[in-house]
Amino acid sequence: MSVSYTNIEKIIGPLIYLRNNHDTSYGEVVSVHTPDGKIRMGEVIEISKESIIIEVFGETDGISATNTRVTFKGEPFKVKLSTDMIGKVFNYIGEPIDISTRRMLPGKVISSQNREIEGSPINPCAREAPREIIQTGISAIDGLFTLIKGQKLPIFSGQGMPHNRLAAQIVTQASSTSEKPFLIIFCGIGILQDEAAFFLDEFKRSGKMQHIISFLNFADDPIMERLIIPHVSLTAAEYFAYDLGMDVLVVLIDITNYAEALRELSSAKEEIPSRKGYPGYLYSNLAALYERTGCLAGKQGSITQIPILSMPNDDISHPIPDTTGFITEGQVVLNRDLFKRNLYPPVEVLASISRLMKDAIGERTTRKDHADISSQAIASYSEALEIRSLISIVGEEGLKDNQNRLLDFARSFEQAFLRQDIHENRTLAETFSRLWESLSKLSRHQLTRVHREHIDEYYQETW
Repeated sequence: MSVSYTNIEKIIGPLIYLRNNHDTSYGEVVSVHTPDGKIRMGEVIEISKESIIIEVFGETDGISATNTRVTFKGEPFKVKLSTDMIGKVFNYIGEPIDISTRRMLPGKVISSQNREIEGSPINPCAREAPREIIQTGISAIDGLFTLIKGQKLPIFSGQGMPHNRLAAQIVTQASSTSEKPFLIIFCGIGILQDEAAFFLDEFKRSGKMQHIISFLNFADDPIMERLIIPHVSLTAAEYFAYDLGMDVLVVLIDITNYAEALRELSSAKEEIPSRKGYPGYLYSNLAALYERTGCLAGKQGSITQIPILSMPNDDISHPIPDTTGFITEGQVVLNRDLFKRNLYPPVEVLASISRLMKDAIGERTTRKDHADISSQAIASYSEALEIRSLISIVGEEGLKDNQNRLLDFARSFEQAFLRQDIHENRTLAETFSRLWESLSKLSRHQLTRVHREHIDEYYQETW
């Protein structure tokens, strides 16, 4: 049963304050009927004994404190879900849109599935340990920081870095090694119009559009829509994974825009800020997104998540990447110095990690030498970077033979292994071949992390 209010206590920015005269609930949907006949949507974001605070989707211009009617719908936001969604583009609440005009298309999703966007808490005891991989076709990820089904593997980038290109490449190239249907859900949070056009053009060019569902929120859309759209995307992922038994990869870009919307809303509510002005509940709010990921006992499907965020001032200790790193199982970090050297993707190897990788790679899923050569490559690259720093002091003439070999390895590792074209989709076999090509620049006795049997089988004599 709906309840209506006709008297508004005050209006501050996008917030409407009402005197609390009935039992409502957090997240309840409201409609705001203005004197000029327009209807705007809103959501209950805070409740106290005295008042109810509503966030309006859009500007509050034209809303009168005395002639506006606020109607409570008696239910939270829900989204209709159907297999008809695959291959289409939707707005923040699951309505199909045309991005050229940003208007809703005629016809809505017809389905008996109408799910609350906040989802249900996952019992930790119901989670299964991830044991299968998702192949991205990108050597730096597949070879060194393998993505595992059910994993949360964020990508940390910076302003002006090629994270949009990398996101598009992952979406168009990602594939599952199992026989289960594979679906990708792409969620653009606060992106620009030309960025949205770039993503959709790449999806169409790849021929994978019929395996992708896109949810888009634009930079000039209301901040409440920005806060809702990732929850809508993950609700759709849960339906396709746990109801229909599909393996689902969710790519969210840009989480920083989501966090900025949280900060803006918190400021409007006059809450006491925490680190760098972000609300104290930033951690729990991000965890509510990230933890809707995993493999569940008794369910055929899985949800894997790649949140992409741009670090303000390239600061990895900033609250957004810092908090994300605590919640997720690793990170892939993009390096600005490599980007300036025109190396794509500019993955900073020593700052990246995949914490679930060790439990899922090997002869059954990738190859028997995978763990050895990925560990050796990272260790040798670390040594090579130290030697590059040493050259400025002693010069290359003062280096020993083993040190020169490490420098040769580093050059090959960056140019033959890390460097990759935006449309280049490498198989695991090619990734491992390129990695052995670089490792073979080292002498056999320098491969201290590789088993002898693997050296005998794959080492390429180049000296």
